[in-house]
Amino acid sequence: MSSPELAPTPQPSQPAATARNAGVALDAPGTGQPTATRTRPTLGLDLLGSELTVLFRRRRTWAMLAAVALIPILLAVAVRLTASELDPGDGPPFLDRVTQNGLFVGFTATVVAIPLFLPLTIGVVAGDTIAGEAGLGTLRYLLVSPAGRLRLLLVKYAGAAAFCLAATLTLVAVGALIGALLFPVGPVTLLSGETIGVGESVLRSLLVAAYVTVSLLGLCAIGLFISTLTTVPVGAMAATVVVSVVSQILGALPQLEWLHPWLFTQHWLGFAGILSQPADLSAFGTNALLQAGYIAVFFALAYGRFATKDILS
Repeated sequence: MSSPELAPTPQPSQPAATARNAGVALDAPGTGQPTATRTRPTLGLDLLGSELTVLFRRRRTWAMLAAVALIPILLAVAVRLTASELDPGDGPPFLDRVTQNGLFVGFTATVVAIPLFLPLTIGVVAGDTIAGEAGLGTLRYLLVSPAGRLRLLLVKYAGAAAFCLAATLTLVAVGALIGALLFPVGPVTLLSGETIGVGESVLRSLLVAAYVTVSLLGLCAIGLFISTLTTVPVGAMAATVVVSVVSQILGALPQLEWLHPWLFTQHWLGFAGILSQPADLSAFGTNALLQAGYIAVFFALAYGRFATKDILS
């Protein structure tokens, strides 16, 4: 007597399997009602990790960091070769102190890089956040559930902010290293006249890096907003840099003194208090509050634009 044959288990169709894996609700058989399906939400940290991985794997990112690192190197070499011709007060702030203590290379390079070089690199990264994805045709794929538009904007902004930190740390760290190689290193005489040890001077250098990073966060938000307005990343990059240059020009006009406290570039070079004893962090707080205002305004504008934008690419 032959055993009864078992009916083969029906396999889900390919579209159904794909939809279920994506977490899409399917209709229950014979009811027309969607059945509950389990979704596997993508955590914001996973999305952020992916964004940082993509950002710091790009050759362009490392090329910009290398260009930033060249600033203190060229500065230190130039001072080393022309030390006998350098008079007190010549050049940018701290330059006349470099030959006495190599730790001042990082401070001098920071003063040189803030007006143009750092905004240029930040403009490239921030301007590419949304416009770059749209230009490549990958933006709509990033918006597939559960990665919503607000989360994507937050992740893109966090990536640009991370680059700000990387750029400023590169500037200060390379400055300290090349300064130690070419010049004597020892206790640092601060602007207030007091002397601190090498260990504390390194902490002050990190505070300066933090100050500069915070100073650039407002520009990041502006770049993010501009990036939502176009699908041409080069245009967004250029516009972001132009905004920073225009703000600095306005800040240099005495006729617009009433406007100066509201310019996001107003306190970019205001870290002198960090190099006093005791350290004066009041300018740090004022600068952070100003940048927070710019972040709030321009991130809200970016979200308002991005949330209502038809994503076609």
